[in-house]
Amino acid sequence: MIQNHRYVFVGGLHRSGTSLVARLIAGLPGVGAISDAPVPENEGVYLQGAIPHTAMHGAPMHFATDPAQHHTEGTRYDTLETRLRIEADWEPHFGPGHWRVEKSPVNLSRMRLYQQLFPLSQFVVVIRHPEAVSAATAKWVDLAPDEMLNHWLDAHEIVARDLRYLHSALVLRYEDLVSDPVRAVSCLAAFLQVAAMPTVPEVYEGNQRYVGQARLSRGQTRRAHSWGYGPGMQIYPTELKVSHALRSVREQVGACFSAALQRPPME
Repeated sequence: MIQNHRYVFVGGLHRSGTSLVARLIAGLPGVGAISDAPVPENEGVYLQGAIPHTAMHGAPMHFATDPAQHHTEGTRYDTLETRLRIEADWEPHFGPGHWRVEKSPVNLSRMRLYQQLFPLSQFVVVIRHPEAVSAATAKWVDLAPDEMLNHWLDAHEIVARDLRYLHSALVLRYEDLVSDPVRAVSCLAAFLQVAAMPTVPEVYEGNQRYVGQARLSRGQTRRAHSWGYGPGMQIYPTELKVSHALRSVREQVGACFSAALQRPPME
């Protein structure tokens, strides 16, 4: 059966802003989303039975560095049967649209597999300051702040390696989104080659409530610098991370963030 839709997969660590980004993408013209599904946050991972997902899978501050949950090309789920089962399980839940946006945090560790299963898919990786993510996730896990910060850093080093294998991927920082939602949504529209949203919903900045609850050490700061993050919830301009087969799309997306292309020197 020939499919007339493409997927845009949104992934990121828990509390990074993936739900917010998925809702904004779903508001773009020609984008269908999962809605009113009997699962948490309308996440597609719960609606498919091709890849097991239990309480041991997708756990906050765990899944992204678990080798058993890092699904790539050529691994056990890289099969036609997996693709057909996922498509069949998701089909009843998606609204109409040429694009289908599916958001599950675990997409962060499945991008290379999903690219194999759905070759025309595109990926949006949502990241947020590690201090904010650690503080916001603390209510769910019994880890010290330093352990959670290291998990963020380890997870995003894996993401950085995986990005090299993806044909179409965009890294969107939560902080860039909340500082200029109109620009960020225009960037997402350019990435998907659809019209921009007529009006962008109001977006609130949530990092300040977590200031002082976790702090990057000097060594951790060096590791976080490539993402534009520093201690004390500092945010630096950083190079936009985007890939796409069409140079025109890369240039349009880059123009959306033209004010944030130069990294500051390390201290």
